[in-house]
Amino acid sequence: MNDIRHPAVSGAFYPSDPDQLTSQINQFLDHAKSQSTVPKAIIVPHAGYQYSGAIAANAYHLLKPVKQKIKRVVMLGPSHHFAFAGIATCSSVVYRTPLGDIPIDHEEQRKLLQLDQVNTLDQAHLKEHSLEVQLPFLQILLDDFKL
Repeated sequence: MNDIRHPAVSGAFYPSDPDQLTSQINQFLDHAKSQSTVPKAIIVPHAGYQYSGAIAANAYHLLKPVKQKIKRVVMLGPSHHFAFAGIATCSSVVYRTPLGDIPIDHEEQRKLLQLDQVNTLDQAHLKEHSLEVQLPFLQILLDDFKL
């Protein structure tokens, strides 16, 4: 993989125009109905925004009180297009969305790669949407973070 993991489903699962994307996510967050303590982890759907955006926003809304404290986000998602055993990281330096680039914390990733079940497998990330559709929510909500 090259230095940039380019969007695979931008324009299909969510808007490719940055202004439209920002507007849509802000609308989802403005209408979010979540009342709970700040979670250590969230589980969100990963379909197109027309199907899952409002539900995902309910979970992301819970992070608002601590948005300035979150500096690293660990994401796990299923693989829909490439079969493999274990956990697949990617070698890209950044994940790109229509809202910009998100750096990947390779120092922490190297620690994970010491585990037997974790490998770098770029093919698993090329067309995968499960993580990609989450990133714009994080970009809108969090101040500065790495993956």
